[in-house]
Amino acid sequence: MTLKLESSAFTDGGTIPRRYTCEGMDISPPLSWSGLPKDTRSLALIIDDPDAPDPAAPKMVWVHWVLYNMPPSAAGLSENTTRLPEGTLEGLNDWKRTGYGGPCPPIGRHRYFHKLFALDTVLNLGGAPTKAQLEKAMHGHVLAEATLIGTYKKGDN
Repeated sequence: MTLKLESSAFTDGGTIPRRYTCEGMDISPPLSWSGLPKDTRSLALIIDDPDAPDPAAPKMVWVHWVLYNMPPSAAGLSENTTRLPEGTLEGLNDWKRTGYGGPCPPIGRHRYFHKLFALDTVLNLGGAPTKAQLEKAMHGHVLAEATLIGTYKKGDN
């Protein structure tokens, strides 16, 4: 079985609805997954935008949400997740805070990568790590990875 990440709000490669962006309610979209490897001890989720600030001339990857140590018993996250699965910890996004920050591209259509990682360990990280710190801690522990890509351009419905 292959790890699969989906959303009932948008298809892979499709447009992220406005409600999940800075032009809407700026709430997290519903996400669900299946096909975890049997030795999975925890899950991590990173949502980022490699097209910042301009898809025609990207200069950085903007991080929107960092979660880790989600229990393998969790099958997803509901829309507007305010209560994370027990044991789940949050890292810092590029607004220098924890929590979800929705798409808010300054120019053009951006891609938003929702990346789920099945890990063979529970991570021991202090405080609220950055994406880079989480990726370093995950190195050598990733059993499987799934990616769901959504797009958004200001003015989309």
